[in-house]
Amino acid sequence: MNKNSKIYVAGHRGLVGSALMRNLQSKGFNCLITRTHSELDLTNQAATKTFFAQEKPDYVFLAAARVGGILANNTYPAEFIRDNLAIQTNIIHSSYQNGVERLMFLGSSCVYPKFAPQPMRENCLLTGPLEPTNRPYALAKIAGIEMCWSYNRQYGTRYLAVMPTNLYGLGDNYDLNNSHVIPALIRKFHEAKVRGEQQVVVWGTGSPKREFLYCEDMADACVYLMNLPDDAYCGLLGSDETVSGKFEPPLVNIGVGEDVTIGELAALVKEAVGFDGEIVFDTSKQDGTPRKLLDVSRLNALGWHAPTSLQAGLAKAYADFLNGHASNAGAN
Repeated sequence: MNKNSKIYVAGHRGLVGSALMRNLQSKGFNCLITRTHSELDLTNQAATKTFFAQEKPDYVFLAAARVGGILANNTYPAEFIRDNLAIQTNIIHSSYQNGVERLMFLGSSCVYPKFAPQPMRENCLLTGPLEPTNRPYALAKIAGIEMCWSYNRQYGTRYLAVMPTNLYGLGDNYDLNNSHVIPALIRKFHEAKVRGEQQVVVWGTGSPKREFLYCEDMADACVYLMNLPDDAYCGLLGSDETVSGKFEPPLVNIGVGEDVTIGELAALVKEAVGFDGEIVFDTSKQDGTPRKLLDVSRLNALGWHAPTSLQAGLAKAYADFLNGHASNAGAN
């Protein structure tokens, strides 16, 4: 990409998309194309086709998706698979029709089997059953990977899928009904601190291990990959298995390469927030998958490593919460 390339960031208001926007802007890219949902419904094939024909982007970051936690996934499974299939199909096909040079499809680590070997390598894809609670979403994302792979093989496109690990950071969702673990813990500890409470209850035993990536680092990795020279970039785009005999999807994991227990995470959030009370684990609640860690050796070999420690990232996330979310969360 050069500074005048036309770059479309689909989903620019979300946690992922907004981080991408900040990273691209900080690097001097000055021709960024965005549309809000009210301006462009990406599930609408005709509208998406017209948009691409008019704007003719050179590069596309496909970060638009219907997302949510376990409750939302269980309540609206039809919408999760239908809308995500529609969004990615419309964008990928319109990108091909309009000669997009490179496209990056952002997925999720939930595409990997529930009991995949740890850490999970890219070739773990399609090797076992998925976690049932988010299977519709995961299957849509797997279809997006396969679509990138198929278009690369048939049409010679240069579409790459990336799988970020659990993300947190600026502009996160702090609604306790559908937020992920870090924003939920930040809000819980903050509210307990403000109210002068003596303990915070954390669901489960605290023993499951999870990997967490600061969203600004995720964005930096994506832009780094999109900017790779042709030889390095094209080497990531997968092979034709019928010819090579190898299962090599156009897929790169994005993570930090290390994980912490939920108990350790809770202690770090407690420290970041400045809560002086006790952490109590509600062992009547289920733990979920014991471990979910990405193998990031492929990304590291390309020269990128996550620069932000979990402690530093949590401090930044809490500052962001205080700046824009604490009062909205009814915490003060």
